[in-house]
Amino acid sequence: MRFFNTMTRRLEEFREIEKGKIGLYTCGPTVYDFPHIGNYRSYVFEDLVKRFFTFSGYRVRHVMNITDIDDKTIRKANELGLPLAEVTQKFIDAFHSDLGILNILPADVYPRATAHIPEMLDLVSVLLEKGFAYEKDGSVYFSIERFGDYGRLANIDRDKLQLGAAIDSDEYEKESIQDFVLWKGKKPGEPSWPAPFGAGRPGWHIECSAMSMKYLGAHFDIHMGGVDNIFPHHENEIAQSECANGQTFVNYWLHCQHLVVDNKKMSKSLGNFYTLADLRQRGVDPMALRYLLISTHYRKLLNFTFANLEMAGQALNRIKNFVFSLKNVENAGEAAPEIAVLIASNRNDFTENMADDFNISGALGILFDFIHEINQKMSELSKKDAAAVLTYLEGLDTVLGVLRDNDSGPLAAAVEEKIAQREKARKNKDFARADAIRSELMDLGIMLLDTPTGVKWKKE
Repeated sequence: MRFFNTMTRRLEEFREIEKGKIGLYTCGPTVYDFPHIGNYRSYVFEDLVKRFFTFSGYRVRHVMNITDIDDKTIRKANELGLPLAEVTQKFIDAFHSDLGILNILPADVYPRATAHIPEMLDLVSVLLEKGFAYEKDGSVYFSIERFGDYGRLANIDRDKLQLGAAIDSDEYEKESIQDFVLWKGKKPGEPSWPAPFGAGRPGWHIECSAMSMKYLGAHFDIHMGGVDNIFPHHENEIAQSECANGQTFVNYWLHCQHLVVDNKKMSKSLGNFYTLADLRQRGVDPMALRYLLISTHYRKLLNFTFANLEMAGQALNRIKNFVFSLKNVENAGEAAPEIAVLIASNRNDFTENMADDFNISGALGILFDFIHEINQKMSELSKKDAAAVLTYLEGLDTVLGVLRDNDSGPLAAAVEEKIAQREKARKNKDFARADAIRSELMDLGIMLLDTPTGVKWKKE
């Protein structure tokens, strides 16, 4: 397996630190608002990567942080006149709900920054003791001059470093290459904690270093996030972590490109800013959105349009219709060796594409080639063959995560009741009522198929 390491700017063979195990840290949400679909491009890609590692036999320990204190969250709480914890909890709950809707597997740990202040204080103290940090006006700053490798990740020209200049803001542009704040001195209108160097609160960057070290150790395998995290956030994480621990922080850095809308940056002022809730109100299938978000290679810009979303839904329906056909194969007979060979070959090709820098476009192409081949043989398939193909697809979907069982739960119960009413109407020769029920179900996206073995249904 190989993928692009942002640190070295080249494709590298993956070698885990501990055989068969992977420590994975991904940057989670800053909970001052509802995440938008650009955020979910990163989260869905990270989920795809984790799923593929698991599919490939690795045991993944996944940590995703929750930033519940920084400039943005404090500003939001002050604007609303509410306690910080009350504001952030609302958005944390919404985030976890969205993860379920998009079929994103949960992380093993979701550490919150406010629950790890002692770890951050310890880290700041170590950096002070080792001479990599200094106190100024009640705050503590990291000295970039004292870390010779500063700028490697973001490929910064060290001659442009603004040595001795300090910056308090959590987020800033690449041009602002200054000493960054580790601990912010107490200010009116902000929460604060006692500290040896004076009451205050953590800067944003120290949070992820302290939490990743607690749950994954001082040196772990993979750190992921969006390209906007490269600088300053990930650059600063590396500096403070490696100076504190005296060793490499992370072996591989993976960053996902931006999502744009109609080839423009997503912006509320342009009216092209969407949350998952916005799209669901428009009737968008979350699995079609997930399919769209994973379908473009992670190092390429993803252009979101409703036309592209519709095409993603059509592609997903091709897979779902294929599954439906397989589930309704009725032919008896033994399994054909030819089908087993096709499955093995397709799995190998799918895996090779995914193992080559997570080439999802190639992997999906391989899957659709397989669907085409099997569809040509569908009338000859035995039930055993169909079962083998279904089992294979279920395995692939542990990577893709786009198929959900529509044949169970409250929807299924309601549909089955409608089907029973329709059958009763047909027996009573009330064909107008039977047609009306079929139309009602079609309006709900449910298609009925009258087959020799009874009425079957599927959700379009």
